[in-house]
Formats: sequence, structure tokens, C-alpha cells
Amino acid sequence: QVQLVESGGGLVQAGGSLRLSCAASGRTFSSYAMGWFRQAPGKEREFVAAIRWRSGSTYYADSVKGRFTISRDNAKNTVYLQMNSLKAEDTAVYYCAASSNLLAGPDKLFGYDYWGQGTQVTVSS
Repeated sequence: QVQLVESGGGLVQAGGSLRLSCAASGRTFSSYAMGWFRQAPGKEREFVAAIRWRSGSTYYADSVKGRFTISRDNAKNTVYLQMNSLKAEDTAVYYCAASSNLLAGPDKLFGYDYWGQGTQVTVSS
């Protein structure tokens, strides 16, 4: 099993930046990919970004390309999401997730086994 804890959310003005962190513990060797998803009120949870743990390959939703960057620190078992040029439509609860297999693509919600509690990001305009 893997335990995930997100942090770094908050309230920012449009055009501002935030960096989210996700600390992983437990059987982290079983995590082949980690991703960020977000869910706004009344909307379905959607893919934001993902990274394959061993290779470092990254994947992004079209809506965040050029603005968000996902990265990992292997020594700290931590994944980050740097969010720049934030827009009001980025407002959501952001969730960190870990996948124990690569049977599904990194952008597929159902492919992830473990989830953090979420951290709120609010962008004011």
C-alpha cells in the first residue's frame, strides 16, 4: 500500500503561482506512475498531469500545457506540481494519485490505486 499526502493549496490571484506537493510513504516501490487530478464543484474529476516514476516521462492535459510542470524527487518520495499563470477555471480540489501498474494510460482515473485527501486551490479574478 501507498499513502499520499498533498499540501500547498491556497488562494491566489489570477496570473499567480502555486506549488503543490505530494509526499508518498509505505510501499512506494509499487508506484509506477503518479498523477495529479482536479475536481471543481459540480464537475467530474479530471486529469491534470502525470509522471512515470522510473523514467520521469511526463504527461499533461491540454488545458495546462505550458503553465503547469510536474516533477519528482526520488530521494524524498515526493511529486510536485508547479502551477503558473493560474486562471479562475483552475479553481478545484487537487488530488495526488499513485498507480501500481501500467495497464492503463497515465491520464486514466481508473488506473490509479491510491489517492490523497486533496488540497483546495482557489484562483480569484
